[in-house]
Amino acid sequence: MSCHLLIPAAGKGTRMGSDRNKLLLPLLGKPILAWTLQAAIAAEAISWIGVIGQPYDLPDFEQIFKRLASPKPIQWVQGGTTRQESVYNGMQALPSDAKQVLIHDGARCLATPELFNRCDRAFADFEGFIAAIPVKDTIKVVKDQVIVDTPTRDNLWAAQTPQGFLVDPLKQAHAKAKELGWVVTDDAALFEKVGLAVNIVAGEETNLKVTTPQDLAIAEFILNHR
Repeated sequence: MSCHLLIPAAGKGTRMGSDRNKLLLPLLGKPILAWTLQAAIAAEAISWIGVIGQPYDLPDFEQIFKRLASPKPIQWVQGGTTRQESVYNGMQALPSDAKQVLIHDGARCLATPELFNRCDRAFADFEGFIAAIPVKDTIKVVKDQVIVDTPTRDNLWAAQTPQGFLVDPLKQAHAKAKELGWVVTDDAALFEKVGLAVNIVAGEETNLKVTTPQDLAIAEFILNHR
């Protein structure tokens, strides 16, 4: 075990039609977050887990941690007002010996232990990477409801998580973003912005992000057939 994992889990359930953190919604009798943590705990590569959330969710999160009885340390980290701020807080909370970190959305609750292990092995070759899968659908670039371009699928990949980075360069990138007021959608974009390469690691077709009630139904189907 050599890898540290941060799980941003401070989101809300707006698109899920919920008035609470969607990661607390039940999926086959367990909170969504419990499924995410269960896979991370089972991954041999993961040695430490940080869950980034908001104080009002802490009692519920602590109940999940307690029920899982993880042999690996799980630490709660207070999140910020954005995902970028939350990951910045998570980076500061990493143990001092952390050299490489995986960042995985709490709502991607179908990721398998093997995916975490595969991402950990990628550190042998890459400073930064994301799990991703080739795009199957034809993608259209649209402006004012008019198609303006149809890019070739050969170069298009659908980004997933985990995303993995060496700790020191990612900390430096976050510090620079904070200093200069950069706003990015994910840590890979931040790595790219400071001129560092981000590679691709094979993701999983079933590694969907649970965002809508339809996603929850698909997740139930996948879990029932594993």
